[in-house]
Amino acid sequence: MLVEFALVLLGFVLLIFGADALVKGASALAKKLQMSDLAIGLTIVAFGTSAPELVVSSVASVNGQSDLILGNVIGSNNFNLFIILGIVALIKPIAVQRSMVWIEIPISIAIIVVLYVLSNAFLGSDMATVSRMDAIILLALFAGFMFYIYKGLSAENSSDSHTTKVYSNFKMTAFISLGLGGLVLGGQLVVSSATEIALSYGVSDKVIGLTIVAAGTSLPELVTSVVAATKNNADIAIGNVIGSNIFNVLLIVPLSALITPIAYNTSFNLDMYILMGGSLFLFIAMFSGKAKRLDRLEALILLSGFIVYTGYMLTN
Repeated sequence: MLVEFALVLLGFVLLIFGADALVKGASALAKKLQMSDLAIGLTIVAFGTSAPELVVSSVASVNGQSDLILGNVIGSNNFNLFIILGIVALIKPIAVQRSMVWIEIPISIAIIVVLYVLSNAFLGSDMATVSRMDAIILLALFAGFMFYIYKGLSAENSSDSHTTKVYSNFKMTAFISLGLGGLVLGGQLVVSSATEIALSYGVSDKVIGLTIVAAGTSLPELVTSVVAATKNNADIAIGNVIGSNIFNVLLIVPLSALITPIAYNTSFNLDMYILMGGSLFLFIAMFSGKAKRLDRLEALILLSGFIVYTGYMLTN
């Protein structure tokens, strides 16, 4: 069993370094294309740091592990929202742009509702599942979101990408290739080893997905957002978190469902309610205290809420 734990740790290391390399290469490419920091955070960086969730969920889908897929996605989104934003705002309160308050955060709330409705078969399906048709709907929404980013943000503040290094074309390609390789191998190690551990201890795929795998695959978001905050780049920090949460629901879930339809365990509804509540709290927080800013007190509320939620989940 020590070998399995070591392989999980190795998998997380590969995921973190793979995501870091992918973000470096992709962000340098984005700077050459003159994208703004917020656009980079919502797209390139968000995709790069969500890549571990994508790989883990895809592998789990091939293995028919629906609870691991949903636990990974919903757990990662909760971790991003409560822990990462909480930690980042404790380091330094996060000032938020107008578009984030009125467009991106509401989008992140709306897509949770869409996933909830689709997965609970409220639209006439015979069973609770994320079907291939549901996947097509989610991917269509993802295409719409990307079109919005392309039209609305890529031309906004195009010269403010001051935190991104410029690399040669060869170096960018190397970063992206090595990053993808590390993500694929790391994802396979995490899923296979975590499953073996779960089976040996009698722990469900759901709990493993919501805790160990979710926290592990969210480490790239944590590192990226904390570094961005310390460099006074709030747009990258919050754009990374909100963008990753949108990518997880609108890209990772449907791609996994296209491989194998996802059987929905309705016990995930509680976790969805927590995610909805946290997202609504973030929206409301934009109008309390100093407007359009996540303050330290609000960060403490997020962190405390996650501790209570995790304690409840583990004891039940």
